[in-house]
Amino acid sequence: MKKNGSLLKDAKEVARGWRWTHRPLVPRSVELPDTEPNDFPTAWARTSVGRAARAALQAYALKPLIDYEVKPRVEGLDVLDGLRAPVIFIANHSSHLDAPLVLTSLPPAWRERTATGAAADYFFDVWWRAAATALVFNAFPVERSGGKGRATNLAGVMIREGWNLLVFPEGTRSKDGWVRDFRMGAARLAVDHDISVVPVALRGTYQAMPRGAAWPAKGRKPVTVRFGRALYPRTGEAAADLNQRMRAGLALTLSEDRTTWWDAIRNGHEDEASGPQVARWRRVWEASTPMPVARRAFPQR
Repeated sequence: MKKNGSLLKDAKEVARGWRWTHRPLVPRSVELPDTEPNDFPTAWARTSVGRAARAALQAYALKPLIDYEVKPRVEGLDVLDGLRAPVIFIANHSSHLDAPLVLTSLPPAWRERTATGAAADYFFDVWWRAAATALVFNAFPVERSGGKGRATNLAGVMIREGWNLLVFPEGTRSKDGWVRDFRMGAARLAVDHDISVVPVALRGTYQAMPRGAAWPAKGRKPVTVRFGRALYPRTGEAAADLNQRMRAGLALTLSEDRTTWWDAIRNGHEDEASGPQVARWRRVWEASTPMPVARRAFPQR
């Protein structure tokens, strides 16, 4: 009969070798045949019962947890005053903290009517993670590989039903903390449904919980959530043109949070959101430096 220590060692070996998800084992560079994606229903999370449960979870569990792990500062909420819903919130993406930070920063009236786009292959690969993500974040699956229009169709239905959307146009978390190129999905939705886009600049989340980290770093790292001025599709504007303006609007909002309102306007033509064009290790090093306290200047929001 094996000793307890040996049994524990065997259990750990099994746990390490067990496949806890349904994600493919092959490298991403390998081209796989097209397969029909599994649809996980999320409409139940937007029923009156689901909304009540989510409001309690976000107010009494998610927000206190975020405030305990990081030190958030929220700026620019006044841009929502007089804004007609539904809108699309777009944010830069470098951490699993991003979605909960934006949601818990929104006023309750906006938060309870906002749905979050989440990667289908990451958050909806197993039922228990899909159910938790749909309930807590009001999430709907987004096929990062295209998805044959499923995510776009579902997002369009939710917009017509009056739901705001929180999406991350980069499509995935940044590996070095800097903003990547935008995909076209959010811009197409804004043009097709003629709704405004609100850029949301997130700073400090990469330092607090970068890609690959399982939990926020110790010490309550400072993070900021800044809501920028809304962008409206122009008459006859192509989605590609709006996509460029969205990228520039987010870069301007990030610059405003790093410096001041005046400096951001004066240097608006400079896109610093992409980071320095240097070696990757240097980009990671630059993005990982502690976030300085933003200077104050009139006018403020």
